[in-house]
Amino acid sequence: MIKKVTEYLDQLNKELAGRDPAIIQDALSDAEEHFSTALEEAIESTPGAAEEDVLPPLIEKYGTPREIADAYLEIESRYLPALTGKKRQVPRPFIKKFFGVAADTITWGSFLYILLSGLTAILYGTWVIMGGIVSFFSLALIIGIPLTGFFLLSLRGIALLEGRIVEALLGIRMPRKPIFFRKNLNWRQKYKALTTEAHTWKIFAYLLLHLPLGLLYFLPVPLLLALAIKCALYPLWYWGLGRPLITIGRPIYPEAWMYPLVVAAGILLFFSTLHLARFIGKMHGRFAKYMLVRKQ
Repeated sequence: MIKKVTEYLDQLNKELAGRDPAIIQDALSDAEEHFSTALEEAIESTPGAAEEDVLPPLIEKYGTPREIADAYLEIESRYLPALTGKKRQVPRPFIKKFFGVAADTITWGSFLYILLSGLTAILYGTWVIMGGIVSFFSLALIIGIPLTGFFLLSLRGIALLEGRIVEALLGIRMPRKPIFFRKNLNWRQKYKALTTEAHTWKIFAYLLLHLPLGLLYFLPVPLLLALAIKCALYPLWYWGLGRPLITIGRPIYPEAWMYPLVVAAGILLFFSTLHLARFIGKMHGRFAKYMLVRKQ
């Protein structure tokens, strides 16, 4: 018989062992929040009752760890991320793989994420750097303690938001619930848990690294795609506007006999850039999952 909430959470964690870490985090967070609230109400309504006395009926009502684990897995099997790439792999010729990337929703989700990363990189980086500096130097004062706590809590909120963006655009299952803080902890215990937990500092590192990574994604990919489109449509670009293909010190106008080669190069560059965008999205999604999902 389960006598403590911690025992219930341990068993639920074991039932979900080997599953997606994001699912485990959500399931444990939901269960801990539910039992924390339910126990508090049950003990208040039954003065003198201990946790092991009121917990069994609560478990019977909520569900055993096995039942809850099965319910979460059943829900996950029905509701995958909108742009999930988990499709049945069918062998295809190289030509279909190369050109078929344009019909893949993950490709365009990755491209949109790359465009968005130019903005989020600056926002995340500015907040982490400025907030970190202010928090560090304010620790010499009393006000530094609540400022640092607020800053670290804000990082968890940003991480949850970033996870929703990653799941929506890259098709990677990320946590949908914030990490629960038990209500029976005093502010010192909560502060200690917040500042000493490795997950907090992994979020800090992710948001800090997102600044150079986001700019690294944002700068070349849209530029390559724009160049590819310009090359593919260059005959129309030249005949309609009389503009050069590119300007490197001086304007460059290809000869008329080179137009088919320029168009072909543009088409190849266009699809190659889409493959690059898809690869970046795949790699960054794995990185985000490793850094933003709490290991149980």
